[in-house]
Amino acid sequence: MKKVYVKEEVCVGCRLCEVYCITSHSKYKDVLKAFKLQTQRPTPRIVIEENKPVSFSLQCRHCNDAPCVKSCITGAMQKDPSTGVVICDTDKCVGCWTCVLVCEFGAIIRDVNNKVASKCDLCAEAGEPACVKNCPNEALVYSEGGISA
Repeated sequence: MKKVYVKEEVCVGCRLCEVYCITSHSKYKDVLKAFKLQTQRPTPRIVIEENKPVSFSLQCRHCNDAPCVKSCITGAMQKDPSTGVVICDTDKCVGCWTCVLVCEFGAIIRDVNNKVASKCDLCAEAGEPACVKNCPNEALVYSEGGISA
């Protein structure tokens, strides 16, 4: 399964991954419209960790044995058996935050606008994650086997 990997040595913490994540999950799918016209913007599904000079983005690892799926009391967190992608069905999510507590990577975020869990879905409809596609330094890589030197 393809996943997003981070090359922290080239990440400058510009947060464009967040901007494009928000844009790709907005109703407009356009940066300016998403930020100027959409009154309630989506929560970015990526977290930027910074401790200068090191910075990197953090997103769901889509674990094989996903603790968030196992702990979800409503079945909102599900692993797609054909793709391996862990998704959150926001219609089923009750905002108990159990998934946030059990994620050892800190990759699940509380979407305070909608009071549900929010996490990377690898931009499933787009084919390639928006964060990877728009990273100016190519600090994010979408691949099957990690980062090659």
